[in-house]
Order: sequence, then structure tokens, then C-alpha cells
Amino acid sequence: MNLSLNIPTPLEYFASLVHSDADFPLLEAAISLAQDEYPELSVQQVLGDVDQLLARLRRRLPEDAGSLQKLRVLNQFVYRDLNFGGNFNNFMDPDNSYVHVVLRTRLAIPISLAVIWLELAQGIGLKVRGISFPGHFMVKVNLTEGQVVIDPLTGKSLSREELSERLAPYHDMGALVDDPDLPLGLYLQAAPPRDIIARMLFNLKDIHAAQEDWGRLIAVLDRMIVLLPQAWPEYRDRGLAHAEAGRPGHALEDLETYLANDLHAADRGAINKRVAELRRATQ
Repeated sequence: MNLSLNIPTPLEYFASLVHSDADFPLLEAAISLAQDEYPELSVQQVLGDVDQLLARLRRRLPEDAGSLQKLRVLNQFVYRDLNFGGNFNNFMDPDNSYVHVVLRTRLAIPISLAVIWLELAQGIGLKVRGISFPGHFMVKVNLTEGQVVIDPLTGKSLSREELSERLAPYHDMGALVDDPDLPLGLYLQAAPPRDIIARMLFNLKDIHAAQEDWGRLIAVLDRMIVLLPQAWPEYRDRGLAHAEAGRPGHALEDLETYLANDLHAADRGAINKRVAELRRATQ
């Protein structure tokens, strides 16, 4: 009897992870983002590597450790013993977003290191969440003594004054559409796992778009659309990338989807013009 095993593609595997917000596997989904670039990657092996780090961390904690002691031991382990930190010499390297590479090099951007930190923190019983803070992903932990906001690149806790100072440039540039007088706490809301994965994909999207690497950009946008199926501008951007890559049929399909669903888009005129050009090119 012949048995055939249908091995899912990386995109199908990603779709299976993110189809529901219930029990969303943040770490596994984050690891899987590297499968387009590293097709031989074993996600289960990387999960096992993190489990080994967690086992090492747990051995350092007394059974009666309180939340503050757990946080101190965690940060000692991550930032001093393992020497994780920011890849300040090359923040635009896509490898900074790939968890398995970060585990090897110990170099990261805030969000990818935060994903690892969150997994370890939750594994020792800390109540932690990610924060989609403008310009720099943060984490927060609820301690008996109160809530602490932490920079995941350094483990440093940040005061309200320091957080407000980090917000100021974005208000000055007009990058924040909200009222600058809004309470700081509104920028410190917990980010759901789906939003964290979306932000990781946005980072990769920006890198590949800046490099005009259309193939890699399309692969990232494929995942973005699986993750956020009603994010219509992502269909537009994928359609434009397909056009640049010489795939007018795929481009038309995406751009027409965008126009059919984002009825009030400011760029409808420009996209309609691009669609007309592509139709002429396919005739």
C-alpha cells in the first residue's frame, strides 16, 4: 500500500499557526517567519533550543522566588550570561528578525529579542506582555511592587519620563495621529500575538521594499495577507510588487481586490491607472 504524506508549504504551515487568536503560538509563529529564507529550518528544533534555555534558567531560581527576584535572574541570564543585545551595526539585516539566527548570534532588533524574552519570562511564571510602542517594541511585567516597562534590548526598566522622551520625536514629526496630550498609558497597551507577528512582518517588508527585492517582498506580503486577510493596502503593495517582478496577472488580481474593497482609498486614481496599464500589457 502506498502512503503519501502531504507536507505543508511554509505558507500553509504559517496559516495553520495563525488562523485563530485562541492559544496563538507566538514563538512558533515568529520562528516560522524564517522558513522562506531558510527552507531547511526545523521549527521544532528551534523550539527545543528555547526550551533548553528555559530549563537552564529555571535551575537558577529557588522554589520560593518572588516576581522581582525572577525578573532579576531572568535579565542576568539573558543580558549578561547569554549576552543578548541589539545589532546596532546593522539594524537593517533581515537576520535580526529570524529567531533561530538571533539565538545563534545573540544580536537582534527589539521585537525579535522580545519574543524570546517573553517566552522565557512566561516559562518562569512572570506576568508579561509585549507593547507596540512607537519606534521601539517594549515589554512589560506585572510585579507585586507594580508594573515595569522594559527595553528588550537591554533589560533596563524605563521611567515614565524616559518613555515620554522616547515618544516626543514622533509627536514632533507628526508620526502619531493621536492627540499629543493623550495619557502615556494609551501607548503602553498590551499587544496581542497577532499584532506582534504583523509588526515583525512589517519590519521585513520595509527592508525588502527598500532593497527592491521583489521576490522576498512578495513572500513577506503573502504571510501578511494570511495573517491579516482584510488589510487591503497589503494587497495593493503585493500587486505592485508583482508588477515590478514581471507578473502582471498576479498584479491585476491583487490590485483589483484592493480597489474592490478599499472604496475610500486616497490613491484609487493612481491604482486605477496602474491597472489600466497592466491590462494593456497583458492583451
